Amino acid sequence: MSPKGKEARKEVRQRIRRRVEEKMRPLTLPNFITLTRMAMVPFFVIAISHRDYRLAIWIFVIAGLTDAFDGFLARRMDMKSRVGAYLDPIADKMLITVAYIALTFPQGQAVAIPVWLTILALFRDFVIMLVAGVLYMVEGLREFPPSPMGKATTFTQVATIAVVLLANVFQMPFWIPSAFFYLSFFLVIASAFNYIYRVSRFVEEERQARRELLDEAEDVENVETFER
Repeated sequence: MSPKGKEARKEVRQRIRRRVEEKMRPLTLPNFITLTRMAMVPFFVIAISHRDYRLAIWIFVIAGLTDAFDGFLARRMDMKSRVGAYLDPIADKMLITVAYIALTFPQGQAVAIPVWLTILALFRDFVIMLVAGVLYMVEGLREFPPSPMGKATTFTQVATIAVVLLANVFQMPFWIPSAFFYLSFFLVIASAFNYIYRVSRFVEEERQARRELLDEAEDVENVETFER
């Protein structure tokens, strides 16, 4: 290989390495904010255990603001990273799951999240994580884009937590929390079936794309063999 060719290959390798390092860089400002949101979770639980629902509301609101702010910074300042792409949903799910569990146990509060709703929400998340693990091990799929149904479910769960917290601070008609409980129930069930359907379609499309790539590679190999 000529010296110019070696230099070109070295430059390509360095460029690829820089891109990988940029994607994997963990110590960015958005990731620090995400880690701060995760650190708020135990303080949120402590506030609820002491029945200080006003403080719990403030912590919950600040956590929500940090969720919006770290995403804004990552997009605006070009600080996106693969680490952040994994950390952000983990932080969100951690807060929602812990809040559901903490607000389900009876501690003398005026309104609590029903046990049946918490069990269904946790079981849905467990199934999703299990399926994601199987897809990664069997199919090698690492990314699975969220659906509008999944986003609506997460939004409703956040709204349900907020309503329960507010209902333990201010007087609220009983039907308002109940409406959010049943809406969350419907979306948890619907999003679970929607997830299973989308996974089956996604896996089939990925397999079809791989088959097409293999066919194209075989065609190119056959053409090269024929030309020789």
